[in-house]
Amino acid sequence: MRLSANRPAEQRGQTRDSVRLLVATTDGLAHARFSDLPRFLIPGDLLVVNTSATLAAAVDGHRGDGRPVTVHFSTPLDDGTWVAELRETSQDRSRVTDAEPGETLTLPGDASLTLLFRYPDPAAARLWVTAITGLSNPDGGGEAFLAAHGRPIRYSYVPDEWPLSAYQTVFSRDPGSAEMPSAGRPFTADLVLDLITSGVVIAPITLHAGVASLEAGEQPLPERFSVPESTARLVNLTRSASRRVVAAGTTVTRAVPGAGCQRADHWLARPRGLAPGAARGRRRPGSRQGRVRRSGQSRGPRLSRPRIRGQLPPAPAHSMIWKDPGSPVPPDTSR
Repeated sequence: MRLSANRPAEQRGQTRDSVRLLVATTDGLAHARFSDLPRFLIPGDLLVVNTSATLAAAVDGHRGDGRPVTVHFSTPLDDGTWVAELRETSQDRSRVTDAEPGETLTLPGDASLTLLFRYPDPAAARLWVTAITGLSNPDGGGEAFLAAHGRPIRYSYVPDEWPLSAYQTVFSRDPGSAEMPSAGRPFTADLVLDLITSGVVIAPITLHAGVASLEAGEQPLPERFSVPESTARLVNLTRSASRRVVAAGTTVTRAVPGAGCQRADHWLARPRGLAPGAARGRRRPGSRQGRVRRSGQSRGPRLSRPRIRGQLPPAPAHSMIWKDPGSPVPPDTSR
């Protein structure tokens, strides 16, 4: 029987790091718990994590004819506009398909949202470049508006609302992700301490994830990232010492190559900017030698089930839950 995790692990009487872990080793595949991660990393490994924090990026509003609509704010652009997606308020939360350029939506706090043009090109059917007007706190911009009026984005497989804290990771420091970079969700403060004291080095990057609700044929979109010089140097030093660089999620694999960390003699080609859209989950950057990522039903680039060659090991006697927020697959420990 396939179960769907519609509640966070903490609400099921578990800790975040108690979620299941599928481990690939030279001896095959094995089941474990995320709290077992220190067993599969060794002193000198470099674990790179994403410090992006999740925004309350879903805002309810009304269309010009009075119909309710939910706006998913994805990514701010340099000119102050936002990439956004329109969703129905019905139980299935399907995307709005009849919107037109120039349409204006009414938002809370006397704000308005105007649909300017489709994104990333006129043939796109889902995302829009939008302009927010009438903000009560113009200096705070869109992020202040979301903090005042938004809630976390969720889809039909999560019927209940959960607080924004449920969508943050232990590494969350820099608000900017429309949806949680959830490969980091199973980490706890105690687990991080265990990793550090066992000799694993942890370094930060920031990549702000946009909406993940891609449909068939859509490519992932560019996302803002920043890599500290110290992290880039650690990546290069680790590789030059023939140690492993382990990425905590596909957001990290996108940001680290974007900073020019592929070679041990080169770093910080561009320490911040937009990570190319089609990269997530689709290329094998030279700086990555392992990856901790989520396992689940295909609902977007950060919710994809891993492609595994060979036969899965026997499942535990009790059922496993798909789509658990933060059900990761650790790095291949054979390298």
